[in-house]
Amino acid sequence: MTTINDTSAALSATDREHSLILAIETSCDETSVAVIRDGKEVLSNMVSSQIDVHRRFGGVVPEIASRKHVETITIMIEQAVEEAGIKLDELHAIAVTQGPGLVGALIVGIMAAKSLSLALGIPIIGTHHIAGHIYANRLVTELQYPCMALVVSGGHTEIVYMEAEGSFQLVGRTRDDAVGEAYDKVARAIGLPYPGGPHVDRLAMEASKAVELPRSWLGPDSYDFSFSGLKSAVLNALNQSKMKGEELDHGELARGFQESVIDVLVEKSMRAVKEYGAKQLLLCGGVAANKGLRAALTARSEAEGVELVIPPFQYCTDNAAMIGAAAHLKWKQGAFNALDFNVHPSFSLEKWMNPIMESKSE
Repeated sequence: MTTINDTSAALSATDREHSLILAIETSCDETSVAVIRDGKEVLSNMVSSQIDVHRRFGGVVPEIASRKHVETITIMIEQAVEEAGIKLDELHAIAVTQGPGLVGALIVGIMAAKSLSLALGIPIIGTHHIAGHIYANRLVTELQYPCMALVVSGGHTEIVYMEAEGSFQLVGRTRDDAVGEAYDKVARAIGLPYPGGPHVDRLAMEASKAVELPRSWLGPDSYDFSFSGLKSAVLNALNQSKMKGEELDHGELARGFQESVIDVLVEKSMRAVKEYGAKQLLLCGGVAANKGLRAALTARSEAEGVELVIPPFQYCTDNAAMIGAAAHLKWKQGAFNALDFNVHPSFSLEKWMNPIMESKSE
């Protein structure tokens, strides 16, 4: 009996360069479905945000996020197919975020993807969420290897070196808070609504001066990050001003915080580019939408003669188009998942493209 994977494995190398993939992303609080051609052409990218639901709680509530995914996933699939102007029987594969992310949220997307894969008789590709953020840049331009990626989001802050396509080496990572998490905590401390990152960015850009705050370098040779101390410094500044009966300008505090974050992110990523001889620097993740960071990286890259690639705003935050772009890597290899594969809430990026290591971790 011919299986889905047997049929797909028979494709030639030329055929493998072409794909029409329906991708599903439900790792956190966005329900997104996209249709991607050849890993780089976006035919549709539908996103349903839950921000208004979670705002009242000051952050994402996992159980509520899962329920909202259940409510919207079917209609999002229908809308993505209609927007793309295709028929379901034209699809080559289904891609879905396998991890990292919230367990319940990931399960909703994976069950929907498995149902489609089984019904249509086409392969399913479990995809790494951070690989998606990185390959969102391929929706903008062709990647030049070796390249370096700065991943900045609510749950991740990492520098990733890619010697070749699909090769991921973690050069540096956060030792405590992710940068997006730090932004949200600082925003909460100064009374800004959730999600706090855009509000802190706006205040910082509007302020004429900054409260001086420390930079955490972690030694001259480290590419790791730490933002917990900076968060504590912000809280200390607020408490000291309150004890003195003085009013601390929130815009100046936001600018001081943002300048500290940006200085460390820019310096370490540019140093990594030089040390590893990268041809491009890729900015990836939800915090890539931060205007202050985009401006600082652009200016520094131009001064250093480094090619910087930044996705449009709609591909920075969680979306299914980026998952389809990353899944194309495995489509070309003919590396598909069996229908009994599980979620990976703590998925290893470095092992994702290695099927042997991946199967051991499941």
